[in-house]
Amino acid sequence: MVRQLQEDGRLESALLEAQERTLDEMESLIRDFRQQGLTSPQAHDQAWELVREKYLLIPAERE
Repeated sequence: MVRQLQEDGRLESALLEAQERTLDEMESLIRDFRQQGLTSPQAHDQAWELVREKYLLIPAERE
């Protein structure tokens, strides 16, 4: 995927978009967890675990 995005000249924009989506989801989850009574650090840690698994720990691509 990275190779294709580089070849198409879209890698940087795709990375920025992914960053924005990740940040938006983190902020939303933190708000939700805070409303459920978690402290700010607890809410952040819970949100990070969910977002990390969803966006950063993706399965390897097949070649």
